[in-house]
Amino acid sequence: MKNRLKEFREKEGLTQEQLGELIGVSRQAINAIETEKYEPSIWIAYDIAKVFNCSIEEVFLFEESERKSRSQQSKGGI
Repeated sequence: MKNRLKEFREKEGLTQEQLGELIGVSRQAINAIETEKYEPSIWIAYDIAKVFNCSIEEVFLFEESERKSRSQQSKGGI
């Protein structure tokens, strides 16, 4: 999942370690999220957005997936 985490973090002058401490995860976890190697849980995403006083959607970019969503699958794949 694409994100703007590094942009938001640098704008606030925070290191990966400082942001990790604010939300209770490691610096490595922040790095993995920034480099799109790890998709955070909804709770971590919420905590990150809260630090930057913005919505989750401003930090994490939910693009249309080529896979059918669960709701599309249950409707017969419209």
